[in-house]
Amino acid sequence: MPYSSQSRPQVQDGDALAAIDLGSNSFHMVLARYSLGELRVVDRLRETVRMADGLDGDGGLAPESRARALDCLARFGQRLRGVERLHVRALATNTVRRLREPQAFLAEAEAVLGHPVEVVSGREEARLIYLGVAHAQPPKPGQQRLVIDIGGGSTEFIIGRGLQTIERESRQAGCIASTRRFFPGGKLSKKRWREALAVISAEFRQFAGLYRARGWDEVLGSSGTHKSISEICVAMGLTKGAITAEALPQVRERLLQARNIDEIDLPGLSSERRPIIAGGILVLEAAFQALGLQKLLVSKAAMREGILYDMLGRGSENDPRDISVQALIQRYGIDQVQAARVQATALQLFSQVAEAWALDEDDARMLGWAANVHELGLAIAHGHYHQHGGYILEHSDISGFSRQEQQVLAAMVRTHRRNVPRSAFDALPDRLLLSARRKSALLRLAVLLHRSHESDGLPPLRLVADGPRLRLELPQAWLEDRALLRADLADEKKGMAGLGIEFEHVPT
Repeated sequence: MPYSSQSRPQVQDGDALAAIDLGSNSFHMVLARYSLGELRVVDRLRETVRMADGLDGDGGLAPESRARALDCLARFGQRLRGVERLHVRALATNTVRRLREPQAFLAEAEAVLGHPVEVVSGREEARLIYLGVAHAQPPKPGQQRLVIDIGGGSTEFIIGRGLQTIERESRQAGCIASTRRFFPGGKLSKKRWREALAVISAEFRQFAGLYRARGWDEVLGSSGTHKSISEICVAMGLTKGAITAEALPQVRERLLQARNIDEIDLPGLSSERRPIIAGGILVLEAAFQALGLQKLLVSKAAMREGILYDMLGRGSENDPRDISVQALIQRYGIDQVQAARVQATALQLFSQVAEAWALDEDDARMLGWAANVHELGLAIAHGHYHQHGGYILEHSDISGFSRQEQQVLAAMVRTHRRNVPRSAFDALPDRLLLSARRKSALLRLAVLLHRSHESDGLPPLRLVADGPRLRLELPQAWLEDRALLRADLADEKKGMAGLGIEFEHVPT
């Protein structure tokens, strides 16, 4: 049977799920069990890794930072033994996004963790943060929220209603990055603070007007930075847990009594957080200033909880990626009738070779999405439209997709016709290369079989896979009336060779 959304694996009662957040400051892992329609957390692990501390201006990572990260992931991997592979999701954020050679680090990370590690864009990170916060602290009906997350390398700003985001922004201003940038050598002064505050506030004002126009009913802060500042406010007797526009300057003035970061003496501040608290308070003060905030409440959730709930969506008919693909179809005016023809045929072919080629349900979903958007580039130009489509898919922020997933989707669309460039799959990790090439082969055949856009259905066809060899069997009588198709099938041997596949078609 061809793949359909109804055949997707569902999370079952009693299943264990794990979410790993490879942040720029800390790595977090949350393990939960799905029980009676709810996620119940059974374990949490957190280690301060400070990857952002080891990042240089050229995207290199210091050996000691790399070692800390890999050692932590090895310990996480031990705790994950027994958890099903499909129920584990590990996501890397800002620091890994900025690495000069991310694949080298990711290969090592996956080896010690024992599970794939994906990279998410800043806007996708923002969506997951909001999802975690919204589930942990459900909003009132119709209530609009502003959620801010100050990480080690970046800060995310999200406006949302219910479980859905309305606006998402990610800016390169985190607690570690800002501390290193504005207070080199650990030196503190009011002059440096004023200059830094002006720079970051100007960055935030680029979107502040739009956000203020959208409006919000309450402000929530997630991440350890907000928790630490909240604890300082309480310890100083300034608030009962909230962070306010009146309290924040008093915290800053107390911090600036120190001449050096090592000398910071703030009540309620842990020794672990001291080296990076200056950057965190600086970023939060800039956010209060640019957005005109008066009060921020601290959320108990963050991206790791959002990953868990997103996994539930991915295992159901409410997959957020389906919504994003439909949005692309609408935005670029894709011919939905033709896309449906190609998708149906691609998935029919998939069902015939899935076992021989070791392709799974995730591969089927990716093939279906690629078929739906393979003509996306026609909105730009007919010539080389596959190249235009691939570029858009690789470089857009597509909600629900990790960077690796977008790169697979982009490579498939880029290679669905004509010659396959040698560099088409260079961005993919080794673990995804073989399946991506094989899915591309199936998409090529489906597009080729429907090149004429005929409304009539296809005759019975048979596809046989044996390692790198692929054989398509079609009725001779049907082929005789289609000279263009016969020519295309003859040429396809060269096209498939670019995918590492030996292709032949056999009239029957």
